[in-house]
Amino acid sequence: MSERARRTDRMEGIVHHLGLALGGRPGAVFAERLMLPVSNDTLLRVVRRRAGCRTDPLTVVGVDDWAFRRNHRYGTMICDLERRRIVKLLPDREIGTVAAWLAAHPGIRVVSHDRGGGYGEAAARALPDAIQVADRWHSMENASSSFLEAVSKSMKPIRAALGATAVDPKLLTCAERLQYEGYLRREETNAIVAELAANGTSIKEIVRRTGRSCRLVRLIVQGQRTDMFRTRQGSLDPHLPFLDAQWEAGCRNGAELWRRLRALGFAGSTRVVSEWATRRPRSERMTTAQVRKPPSARTIARMMTLKRDHLTKAETLIVAAIEQGAPALAEAQTLVDRFQSIVQRKPKPISTPGSRTPAPVSSLPLPAASPKILPPSALLLISLGRTARPRATSIA
Repeated sequence: MSERARRTDRMEGIVHHLGLALGGRPGAVFAERLMLPVSNDTLLRVVRRRAGCRTDPLTVVGVDDWAFRRNHRYGTMICDLERRRIVKLLPDREIGTVAAWLAAHPGIRVVSHDRGGGYGEAAARALPDAIQVADRWHSMENASSSFLEAVSKSMKPIRAALGATAVDPKLLTCAERLQYEGYLRREETNAIVAELAANGTSIKEIVRRTGRSCRLVRLIVQGQRTDMFRTRQGSLDPHLPFLDAQWEAGCRNGAELWRRLRALGFAGSTRVVSEWATRRPRSERMTTAQVRKPPSARTIARMMTLKRDHLTKAETLIVAAIEQGAPALAEAQTLVDRFQSIVQRKPKPISTPGSRTPAPVSSLPLPAASPKILPPSALLLISLGRTARPRATSIA
């Protein structure tokens, strides 16, 4: 029995056998009847702790980075994909460190990693005959982020398709009006820089004329700085149907509306309701198309990637209008669906020498030298008619 143990060795053995025989929750229920109260997590933890360490050589490993402290210090995690266990934590994510560890395990036949070139270069240097595969999670995440970027760059045609191109500053709150003024200034800067770039002016000259940073000018020239004005969801949005009903019933006083909302659990101040009562007569003079608010880019990306039977009727109409008004975005959505179906399809297992069972490869096979392969983001942007650059080939 160890010094700080909470159970004797004999009782620890009983907990271990209960976990092996019954599992987590059933074992916890039976242990309570034996006057041995342990949680289901404790049962599983004891079983894992007493599991025998692996003695046969590694054949299928996954390599990824992890953070000792986010944005400050990172290391490398080596996982055994056959047993789904961490086998090694390296102190950094340098190519030499990873290559040295892989070279010390020549029995590895399959290496799974992200689409960055650093780990691929380390695997190619240490294990030139090993099969490199793209990690499924990173491939799916790259496709999702690429589609979200494509939606963000297509917000102008989306707003036109949804009939939400007009913004009346009189209908905005004070905070929303400040946001709208900043949006107009950014749009003016984008137009000036784009016009200078169209006339053949170099980036350095544009920086000198406009006084903007070189990074900002480069983003605008490359078409990677897109902006849109979208009012954020306020505390009154869940209560708007009730306010509309009270307004139609003849209650036009802001303080009285606030008292009625407060009885329903509204936690906001009376100023919020009074501002809404002030803006409401102005909004009645606007058309439906002018007061319609477009969803955010992330919400649109979610609606377009979900199956149609999971959408509401209003969301289905929004998606149909977007697909009709932005056909390039609809094509990108089709490419994302096809890519996800390829990744999610269960492939045939690859037999590796020395392994007892075939190693399931759940990712996209890549050649040994993979940095020159375009990621899904580049393929999506090319499909939209834009030029894209591959991601950097360094881990950091």
